[in-house]
Amino acid sequence: MLAANRQFYAAVEQMFQGKLDAMREVWSHAADVVYMNPTGNYDRGWAEVLKDWEGQAALKLGGKIEPQNMLVVIGSDLAVVYNSEVGENTNAKGKVERVNLRGTNIYRKENGKWLMIGHHTDLLPFLVK
Repeated sequence: MLAANRQFYAAVEQMFQGKLDAMREVWSHAADVVYMNPTGNYDRGWAEVLKDWEGQAALKLGGKIEPQNMLVVIGSDLAVVYNSEVGENTNAKGKVERVNLRGTNIYRKENGKWLMIGHHTDLLPFLVK
């Protein structure tokens, strides 16, 4: 399960470069997935979640985010990872901004593989619409 969390953050960094293939791999494509992102959006269902990631990828914010201070709760087919997301991004004006958010990641085992079904972070003032 921890491998799934590492893969998610690797997918986030690829998304910062405008690439979404890894993000498509780490998420469940089910109708009950939820993404509550740093812009304040609340997306429900894979189609909405993917659309949001596509919008963020188009920004090509660059940067790096890594999980810290993890607390993992694992059940037979559901798992939750509470962590801090620490790193940096470039804002719309090209200035590098430090990032330090709280993040909650929820995974479900589907066909023997842990896939993300929920991601929730604090708001980032430089991204809020």
